Amino acid sequence: MSNRTELSTLGEFGLIDKLTKDNKITNKSTILSVGDDCAVLDYGKKQILVSTDAMAEGIHFDMVYTPLKHLGYKVAVSNFSDIYAMNGRPKQITISISVSNRYSVEALEELYSGIKLACDRYGVDIVGGDTTSSQTGMFISITVIGEGEKNKIVKRSTAKENDLVCVTGDLGAAYAGLLVLQREKNVWKTNPNMQPELDDYDYVLERQLKPEAQKWLIDFFEKNNVIPTSMIDISDGLASEILHICNDSKVGCEIYMNKLPIDYQTSRTLEEMKIPAETGALNGGEDYELLFTIDQKDYEKIKDNANIHIIGYIADKSLGCKLITPQNTTIDIKAQGWNHYQ
Repeated sequence: MSNRTELSTLGEFGLIDKLTKDNKITNKSTILSVGDDCAVLDYGKKQILVSTDAMAEGIHFDMVYTPLKHLGYKVAVSNFSDIYAMNGRPKQITISISVSNRYSVEALEELYSGIKLACDRYGVDIVGGDTTSSQTGMFISITVIGEGEKNKIVKRSTAKENDLVCVTGDLGAAYAGLLVLQREKNVWKTNPNMQPELDDYDYVLERQLKPEAQKWLIDFFEKNNVIPTSMIDISDGLASEILHICNDSKVGCEIYMNKLPIDYQTSRTLEEMKIPAETGALNGGEDYELLFTIDQKDYEKIKDNANIHIIGYIADKSLGCKLITPQNTTIDIKAQGWNHYQ
């Protein structure tokens, strides 16, 4: 960025005006947007879905290798994913940002350009937020508001015995991408003149830096008249998420290791890092795929979709949560993914 405008030259409200001046409204349910004490939303007979998620510099993202536009896109998409995990559709977001004076107006405009790109792509309105100062870098909190039909909203707590366990896309790629970025950062710290070697890692880097939410699955469910019996998004790793479903639904499960969908580049990258691909798929996190269960009667409706993978089934609670290896060995599933307070 050639020109730098200090945040102090605009002030809080001037900054808000600058970041939201091109705000567009695409949903009829947005009655009043940015500019008052509250946004006004009209949902009629549909139920409102609201989720808040926060990301802190040094914990969730590292500015050494995270472009601000990508960060904005990712923080928005990760919130949309929470609404899709309820079989709903995100409609509005509010954005709260705390930043130190290390960041310029242009830097925040770049961040917002990523948020706006995600909102445009997924049909979501920015309806408000807040900005404040920080002494420790950047902190972003987004509240997402969505809607869902009363009889079609899906919870974590409603899986039942004999349901099929399914997952979208592939797993472990975002974790593999993170490992590559961390490796290259360590090389750079040793020798700042070194150029990062990233050419062979396009897919896993994109999955880490610019993930996508699984809107297509909600469209697929609607078109094919499928209502999952439970669902959750994969932000903290498959193992952690299936345990959430089983604990909340008071059931057990069997997951088959050889059914876990893993992309070739993910597998190759994790092997370079001396990590079994299955370990990355189970515990990596940040894939933002959807893990869900369906009644067996819906099998015919989903079996031919190449982006849906059946990886196991729901069992009685007494069985526990088990991983079945290709050698038919049974292992207890344990959550080894992200834990904020370890």
